[in-house]
Amino acid sequence: MAEIIPHTTWLEIDLSAIRNNIQLFKKITSRAVMAVIKANAYGHGAIQVASTAAKAGAEWLAVARIEEALSLRDEGIVTPVLVLGYTHPYFVPQAIIRDISLTVFDKDTINAYLKQANRMGKALKIHVKIETGMGRLGLFPDEGYPFIQWLKEQQWINLEGVFTHFARADEPDCPVTGQQIEKFTTFIKQLEKGKLRPQWVHACNSAGILNFPQAHFDMVRPGISMYGLNPSKQTRVPSDFQPALVWKSRLVSLKEFPPGHGISYSHLYTTQNDERIGAISVGYADNFRRQDGNIALVGGKRVKVVGRVCMDQCMVQLDCVTDPQVGDEVILIGKQGQETITADDVADIWHTANYEVVANLASRLPRLYLNP
Repeated sequence: MAEIIPHTTWLEIDLSAIRNNIQLFKKITSRAVMAVIKANAYGHGAIQVASTAAKAGAEWLAVARIEEALSLRDEGIVTPVLVLGYTHPYFVPQAIIRDISLTVFDKDTINAYLKQANRMGKALKIHVKIETGMGRLGLFPDEGYPFIQWLKEQQWINLEGVFTHFARADEPDCPVTGQQIEKFTTFIKQLEKGKLRPQWVHACNSAGILNFPQAHFDMVRPGISMYGLNPSKQTRVPSDFQPALVWKSRLVSLKEFPPGHGISYSHLYTTQNDERIGAISVGYADNFRRQDGNIALVGGKRVKVVGRVCMDQCMVQLDCVTDPQVGDEVILIGKQGQETITADDVADIWHTANYEVVANLASRLPRLYLNP
């Protein structure tokens, strides 16, 4: 007997796809993997993905903020974790106690960290970020060498790694990434010459892994492609990568409307003929945006979302669907029959990137995990 799914709108996340993708990254690179699970694992669910990534062989986890790292520890995740962004000195004692590594990129911040570590009499684990062309966080290479020399002299600092971040790795023909790699490689050679090179040197995001194997260094940091999604139109994952997420809803109402009948708020859509209109239980509070051109799959057919998307519901035109029924499953991202709507398709309609589509999926959406 098939399991009854009582939800009207939900996500299904196939954890076996995430395992597959991590193992492919390990095979492609022969390097350690730092699985990036910031932003609730790009909308997929941080705790479940973290556990899956560790079981799949990921040596490290990466998050954007200390609060995310603490949540992992609260749930019993013991894999080494790096906070990629800024952390307030207030959290240093918790980082030390909970074995969380922090990123540093300026001397004022590390001095504040040192005061906290000195009070505790315990070392703080850190990775130093180097600015090579992203224009965001990081020390310039000429600042980085004396900074690391100084760090090595500090009793309560454990320098684990040095890293940078690529700005345009998803554009394989753009020279910027090559320039960043050259700057970073030169810097690492300087560290090696001065016997200052830490255990972990890392640079590559998903696109960097796929396009710039010369920059794999000691460890790679897959993000978007760990979830089976393309870094960009120019950089697509190999065919053996698998998307992990499917977004489903249900047809909750079905009506025949006469010509000239307004549909949804402001009557932006008015029926032209006798039309079959269905309501599905998803809206902009789920991050199904109020955007012209939205589509869904019903009965294996692509159907148009008509009228204004509401907070919790929207309407679809169903004249092309054979015998639709209330309760029918609706696909917003995923496959039904011979048709597929990808996160890239949704991103094109919304004039954004697939990253934003999945990362912003609402927390109220139930997440059902398959193949744990």
